[in-house]
Amino acid sequence: MVHVMNRYSRRQVIKQIAGLAGTLAMGGWGHFWPDLTGSEFRIGACDWSIGKRGDIGAFQLAKKIGLDGLQISLARDEQDVHLLDKKVRRAFKEESHSQNVQIGGLALGILNNVPYKSDPRAERWVAQSIDVAADLGCEVVLLAFFGKGDIKGDDEGIREVISRLKKVAPRAEGQGITLGIESWLSAKEHMQIIEAVGSDSVNVYYDVANSNKMGYDIYNEIRWLGDEQICEFHAKENGTLLGEGRVDFERLRKVIDEIGYKGWIQIEGAVPEGKEIYQSYLSNIRLMRRLFS
Repeated sequence: MVHVMNRYSRRQVIKQIAGLAGTLAMGGWGHFWPDLTGSEFRIGACDWSIGKRGDIGAFQLAKKIGLDGLQISLARDEQDVHLLDKKVRRAFKEESHSQNVQIGGLALGILNNVPYKSDPRAERWVAQSIDVAADLGCEVVLLAFFGKGDIKGDDEGIREVISRLKKVAPRAEGQGITLGIESWLSAKEHMQIIEAVGSDSVNVYYDVANSNKMGYDIYNEIRWLGDEQICEFHAKENGTLLGEGRVDFERLRKVIDEIGYKGWIQIEGAVPEGKEIYQSYLSNIRLMRRLFS
C-alpha cells in the first residue's frame, strides 16, 4: 500500500484552511473554532441520528446533549438540497455560533437514494458539496454508498466512482476538503479505490458498526489503514447504546491511540428500540467523554 503523503502534516494544513474559511464565512466575527491539531478529540453526532436531519433545531438539541458539534446533512431529500442555498447556510452558521456547537462535518446521505455511481445529480452535488463545506468551515464531506448507491461487488459502479472522484479531487484539494468514502467495502477494497484515484483528498470514513456487521476485524483494519487513510470515525451501534453492543469501545480507543488519530468522532445510531433519542444520547455522550476525554 502506498500512502501519498504524511497525513499528520496534511491534517494540520487542512485545519488551518478550514478555520480561516470558517471565520471568513461567519462574516468576519473574528471567531476561530478550537484547533484540533495535537489536542483532544471532538465528539459530535449526525443530525439524522438525533432526529433532526437538515433541521436547524439540531444545534439546540446538540447543545442540550452536550455535544461539541454536528455532522449536518447537505439535503433533507432529493427535492430539497437545502445547504446549496447561501441564505440557508448563513442561518446554520449563525445558529452554530449562537449555540456554540460546531459544524463538525458535512454528509451526503442523499447518495444512498441518488447513487454517485450512476446519477448525474449526485456527481453535481458532490462537486458542490466541496464549496459548501469550505463555506461552513468544516473539512470532511462524507460520501455514502449504501442502499441504491451500494458498490460492494459492483465492478462497473466502482470504475465509475473512481472516474468521478478523479475529476472532482483537484477541486477538493484546492479547498482543503477531504472526501470520505463510507460503504460496505473492506479496508483493502477502499484502498483500491483510493489508490486508483491517486489523490490525498479521498480517504476512508470509518464506521465501526458497519464494518463489524460485515465481519471485518475492525481493530486490525483501523491499524492497517492508519491515520493516513482514515479521515474520520462514526461511533455507532444499531439498536443499542454505545458500549452495550458488538463494538468494544475500550479497545477501539486504544487502537485509535495507536494510529495517532486526533479529530472528530461522530456518534451515529445507538438508540435502543422504543427508547427516547435525548436520553439515549445522554448515555452515549457519557461513554464517549469517559473514553475520549
